[in-house]
Amino acid sequence: MPAHDVRMSGFRTRSSVEEAWEWLDDALAGTAIRNETIPIEEAFGRSLAAPIRSEIDVPGFDRSAMDGYAVIADETTGASDYQPIRLSVVGQSMPGEAWNGSLQPQQAVRIMTGAPIPTGANAVVPVEFTQAEGDAVAISMAVGPFKHIGQTGEDIQSGATVVEAGRLLRPQDVAVIASIGIPSVTVRCQPRVRIIITGNELVSPGQEKSPHQIYEANSSLLLGTIPRDGGLIESVNFVEDTESAIENALLAPGADLILISGGSSVGAEDFAPSLVAKQGELPIHGIAMRPSSPTGLGRVGAALVVLLPGNPVSCLCAYDFFAGRAVRQLAGRSIAWPFRQVQAKLEKKIVSAIGRVDYCRVVVKDEQVDKIAVIPLAISGASILSSTTRADGFVVVPSESEGLPEGSSVTVMLYS
Repeated sequence: MPAHDVRMSGFRTRSSVEEAWEWLDDALAGTAIRNETIPIEEAFGRSLAAPIRSEIDVPGFDRSAMDGYAVIADETTGASDYQPIRLSVVGQSMPGEAWNGSLQPQQAVRIMTGAPIPTGANAVVPVEFTQAEGDAVAISMAVGPFKHIGQTGEDIQSGATVVEAGRLLRPQDVAVIASIGIPSVTVRCQPRVRIIITGNELVSPGQEKSPHQIYEANSSLLLGTIPRDGGLIESVNFVEDTESAIENALLAPGADLILISGGSSVGAEDFAPSLVAKQGELPIHGIAMRPSSPTGLGRVGAALVVLLPGNPVSCLCAYDFFAGRAVRQLAGRSIAWPFRQVQAKLEKKIVSAIGRVDYCRVVVKDEQVDKIAVIPLAISGASILSSTTRADGFVVVPSESEGLPEGSSVTVMLYS
């Protein structure tokens, strides 16, 4: 679809959301993958680029799973509260400090959780079932062989793959990698995302504004969503609504993804679309959705570009549908929505139009184990940012629907 200058002439055609996703995914599939090696301490939340294999057994030795006494299991047969078995205590084994002797019949070794099992012992009696008696111990519980012992390689065996490539590393994944002694991992590089904010009417919070200016909020929104999806903020640029200022910010090197907030529509001073088309390509401009219809997708050099509408709700919607999808793919994450999803019953109908996708904010009215009810809050009102704080989430109305009737089951994307 060729790009064209739509200023003051309107959109001749609009791409479907599916067409926009298809172009975006194809463009991202051709993007070179960059990896980096980082310390294990920095690995949480990163996408693993190569599988992790263990070169050691974990545990690397038989160790006690309880505080108590290491014994020869057969010698505890018949032990009870009424007929305890008495053994001589000949030493103790502590974590990191093994008892170096060899256990003989009628002997026991005092042992702590995690300590090495002494040679000759093959079970541990928990301390709750023992009674110290000077240099001896009375045992009132029979244990079988290997009872309360963590055996060598029981957790991880040498040569085993412990974390597959592509895993978004969770705290427990990082802990497992640390447990096999690996100090660094190879991960997908975080995409460098440049934010360009346009609009002469905008003023930063804390600055004095005239009666007809507004406080700029989209940068604050994007500074929260980009890291959530695995991106790294390359820079935030507040530029004047002039072709030269926007072009300079657009062409500066160093970004994998450029997000331009504002100036994406058909106004006389909406310079961003024609600049992207001039310097690269803009195959998607205008999408059949509400809000966010002025969204554009293109490329300048090696960087992907997403044109985000200036109205705050439209900006959020376009980010979630397109820019966030790009950030997640570049970061090696799933393209799936990054929200917890629940099924709910719609308590009021949602009116839509065939051929258009709608992003409808909703409020959760009643949340129980077996029933969640939601009420539509808004589809229109692209500049009413407070609607997103009043909302608990959103529902996507598909393009083939004229809306969703009262009582229908819907999938709700929860904001938190």
